[in-house]
Amino acid sequence: MSVRLIAIGATSYSFIKEGIEEYEKRLRKYFKFELVVLPDVKNRGKLSAIELKAEESTLILKQLKPTDSLILLDERGKDFDSVNFARFLQKALANKNGNLVFVIGGMYGFDERLKEKAEHLVSLSRMTSSHQLIRLFFIEQLYRACTILNGEPYHNEG
Repeated sequence: MSVRLIAIGATSYSFIKEGIEEYEKRLRKYFKFELVVLPDVKNRGKLSAIELKAEESTLILKQLKPTDSLILLDERGKDFDSVNFARFLQKALANKNGNLVFVIGGMYGFDERLKEKAEHLVSLSRMTSSHQLIRLFFIEQLYRACTILNGEPYHNEG
């Protein structure tokens, strides 16, 4: 079992890269984790939002295997606190023979092909954030969920 996070476009800020690398190291204790960064769509400035979402979806779909469980990180998805996200992760990991694949959408979100293929939509926040920061935020929450499930002293309740 492994967990992958797919995102489009490189991370340009060193402080974000360092944070991601730190949490990637920590996650290795629990499962194989991979961050897959896909290149930006070529000529993206000339494409409409619909065309850009379609191109990004094509890139993402090429990364998926038939046994993968697709979970889209989308502001319109289900909200979780950290403990309930940990429970969600535990169930998702237990119920699959394939890999869990989380995806951060592009600036316009996901097209319908990805939404139809997804098993879940998960919201990290209703607020709009930088796609680069969301990578770090999500990987930290993934790590936090693992520590909660293992009763380790990282997450503090109330």
